[in-house]
Amino acid sequence: MTIEWRYTDYPAAGVLSISGHLGVQAADRFGGAIGWVAERGTGPVILDLTELKGWSAEGQAAIAEAAVRLAAHDRPLELAAIPADGSLVPDADQRPIPVHPDLTAALAAHRVGADGRGGAAAG
Repeated sequence: MTIEWRYTDYPAAGVLSISGHLGVQAADRFGGAIGWVAERGTGPVILDLTELKGWSAEGQAAIAEAAVRLAAHDRPLELAAIPADGSLVPDADQRPIPVHPDLTAALAAHRVGADGRGGAAAG
């Protein structure tokens, strides 16, 4: 089984949504998506896992590697709606990966409204 992905670029963050199962067979496709995303947009990348059916240890490792790749482009990785069957623990030398309960919360953290536009920062 593989994954499907789509990317949406908002003013304050990009959202990479994936569906399917992130395992050994999907790791290369996921890596390609990360490479594509790294070259587009600026700011944080929210990995939306709402439609992910599951992930293996290799899939989790691919996400940890994605965080390193994106950091090299000054684009921190954040997760939204991780599967209930696991948690992601980055390597000890990696910075923690923020986790949001769902995509709505992740977007709100970056002041992206329901219309997809960024809100003004409170002053």
